[in-house]
Amino acid sequence: MNDKSLRDLRQPSRPVAGKAPSITFPCSYPIKVVGEAAEDFAAMVCQVVTRHDPHFDATDLRVVDSRNGRFQSVRLTIRATGEAQLQALFVELKATGRVHMVL
Repeated sequence: MNDKSLRDLRQPSRPVAGKAPSITFPCSYPIKVVGEAAEDFAAMVCQVVTRHDPHFDATDLRVVDSRNGRFQSVRLTIRATGEAQLQALFVELKATGRVHMVL
């Protein structure tokens, strides 16, 4: 393999000409929120999510502990209505100071 065939993973890949990634709203949108493990972490995530999706149903919520138990990921699905809603949700989750990543 030569150096020219390697791609720097820190750089975004070039979009295919004429094809922009698109999401058709409204839609079901899966989210994974990662933070330090705590008894109330999932409840805090649900409170924030409910402010952005009043019809959020937590019955499908899944909490997964990391191998060492230091972190938790909360996996859920919201009803996304637009890019602005998703951006506001991500900003508020990060602003709690308890969330390390939102995927």
